[in-house]
Amino acid sequence: MLKNKELKIGNLQLASPFMLAPLAGITDGPFRRLCGEMGAGLVCSEMVSAKGLWYKDKNTGRLLEILPGEENVAYQIFGHEPEIMAFAARELENRENKILDINMGCPVPKIVKNGEGSALMKDPQLAHDIIAATVAATKKPVTVKIRAGWDDTSKNAVEVAKAAEAAGAAMVAVHGRTREQFYSGHADWSIIADVKKALCIPVAGNGDVIDAESAKAMADQTGCDFIMIGRGALGNPWIFRDLNAAWRGEEIPAPPTKEDKKAMMLRHFEDTLELKGEYAAVREMRKHVGWYLKGVHGAAAFRGKVNQITDAGELRKAIGEI
Repeated sequence: MLKNKELKIGNLQLASPFMLAPLAGITDGPFRRLCGEMGAGLVCSEMVSAKGLWYKDKNTGRLLEILPGEENVAYQIFGHEPEIMAFAARELENRENKILDINMGCPVPKIVKNGEGSALMKDPQLAHDIIAATVAATKKPVTVKIRAGWDDTSKNAVEVAKAAEAAGAAMVAVHGRTREQFYSGHADWSIIADVKKALCIPVAGNGDVIDAESAKAMADQTGCDFIMIGRGALGNPWIFRDLNAAWRGEEIPAPPTKEDKKAMMLRHFEDTLELKGEYAAVREMRKHVGWYLKGVHGAAAFRGKVNQITDAGELRKAIGEI
């Protein structure tokens, strides 16, 4: 799996070919740090609005926090105006991130209606101009995350990926679903393979990798250089430990026990509490607890209980009693 790969993005050398995908509302510092400790070679921030940086929005600033112990963080920015994207790149130049990633894959309506995210799949020339302006404004490697296309009638990932390479991108990540699919159905890995064949720069595959078996299948079927994990990491930062073991030819560790999950949940919660305070941390942790408990007996009833909790001490106690 992913043998003989150089593991370089521009001038950045990674220790692992497995990456944490950017996920809005999820890939904050506490979660990124856990995934990094478990073996993710690169972790990505939540989406950062270039216009938010332009207007100095305080909420945008919070998305840029990188915690002690985090390594190889990519900031993901989004926008549709080349000059504002270039401004964002200059604003972030002296930050601790190692990579600047451009979002051209987000399917959410409020992003798409502004001509951003996956809407840029419909305009390869504008996509090229945005990437070129961003590349010119930073010394850091610029990567791009795209989808298979807008819909089944316009799967143009190869065209957009070629435009990205021509504009100076250091890597392209391809989610094998169209915008129309959102996260439903199956990812089309043949699109990832087509992009890999068409480019000289590295390609990361994304979509439907949930374990070592599916990671190997993607690597074998697409020839991709890196594998990006999104929903497969929810409640399961151990996936990076397992993928790295398989990549090194080692035995995959036993699945986390209930006690392992409790310890990870508490660590995750305490880190979030320290960063964001009680109100936000308790409410954000509810969804994570649900994901951590997948496969645990009585999980449904416990999720219902946790969703009513508003107090940090009560949440700690509830997790301890799982």
